[in-house]
Amino acid sequence: MTAAYNRAMTDEVPIAYEALTKGTLVLSTTGTQIGIVEHVLADSSLDLFDGLVVKTSAGLRFVTADQVGLITTTAVHSKVVDADIPKLQLPHTGDAVFTDDPEEYDGNGLSKWFGKMFLREHWTRQRDDE
Repeated sequence: MTAAYNRAMTDEVPIAYEALTKGTLVLSTTGTQIGIVEHVLADSSLDLFDGLVVKTSAGLRFVTADQVGLITTTAVHSKVVDADIPKLQLPHTGDAVFTDDPEEYDGNGLSKWFGKMFLREHWTRQRDDE
């Protein structure tokens, strides 16, 4: 790291990931700009920070929570070295996708849906194992 970069870091105010905003700079260990924050991947109800989706010149990339160093009001100082910037992974979209179950809802409005959700007898399907 350069001395000028280290001085600049000491002038910044640290913040929590919850306060991070879209468009904040994301920097490498040497201060090279990786990109800007597109969005934070987190579950605030569990206080779980998964990482950042970063908009780069090569498209969206994922910076894991382990790769995030200091978060300040002006930048995210990552632990990514310059040589690894092109190797950042694409954001994964597979695990959080939910698909519809056509057997779960067979139509006829909200009344039927609520009936099935609250297990009203005449709206639920009998299982073979009961």
